[in-house]
Amino acid sequence: MFIIIAVIAIVMILIITNIRIVSQSEAFVIERLGGYNTTWNVGLHIKLPFLDRISNKVSLKEKVFDFPPQPVITKDNVTMMIDTVVYFQITDPKLYTYGVEKPINALENLSATTLRNIIGELELDESLTSRDVINTKMRSILDEATDPWGIKVNRVEVKNIEPPQAIREAMEKQMKAERERREQILIAEGHKQSAILEAEGKKQAMILSAEAEKEAAIQKAKGEAEAILEVQKATADGLKMLKAVGMDEAVIKFRSLETMEKAANGQATKIIVPADFQNLAGVVSAISEIGKK
Repeated sequence: MFIIIAVIAIVMILIITNIRIVSQSEAFVIERLGGYNTTWNVGLHIKLPFLDRISNKVSLKEKVFDFPPQPVITKDNVTMMIDTVVYFQITDPKLYTYGVEKPINALENLSATTLRNIIGELELDESLTSRDVINTKMRSILDEATDPWGIKVNRVEVKNIEPPQAIREAMEKQMKAERERREQILIAEGHKQSAILEAEGKKQAMILSAEAEKEAAIQKAKGEAEAILEVQKATADGLKMLKAVGMDEAVIKFRSLETMEKAANGQATKIIVPADFQNLAGVVSAISEIGKK
């Protein structure tokens, strides 16, 4: 009885110790008798004691590796230090376990050689301005090369490019000269715009002044015309009134007498007397009679 209980206890211990729970982000590679047997995914699993063993526990999460700077030589023989960041994910735990020895080291060496090959086809200026091209080419090459390893390269980023000190100093001088040139252009454009605006202002002022003078001349002409019309109207109304009382001839002669009076105000040296001056007395008498009435 004791032996049976001991055997049952040993069996239970073996079963319990060989129970494994695989989480969502992991996968277990199982070997049986030294050969690949299966891959455990998420869930509860039991391995056979003494026959099965867990060969590798693989994380399925996306990984990020920042590889140290690598010396590369451009097409125009400039040596630079470039470091890259690789984003990858394990898609096949079996291939990742058996495909290559030390997959991370293999990926690092592969990215270094790929980067050297790509930069070697570019000149310095192209290398500094073509990061997107470098990233795209590296991702494509690395993704294809790591397929037999069960690795999916999702993204590659060139983190930093460090040209030699002499090249950096020359680039800084070039950038400074370019900034000064742009500054001079902006100043010249400002002066140009200022001159244009000033000329436009003078032009508008002259136009407005001319229009004001024109309007003033028109208003003055209208006023003079209206004054002449009023004078003519008053004269016509006066003549109509005089004509209505029958004083046409008498008034004319009386106006002539007033004109003679003004002419003889002491400053004229000669006075021309009209031929019918002798009739003026009669005219004056007639006007006086009218005034009495």
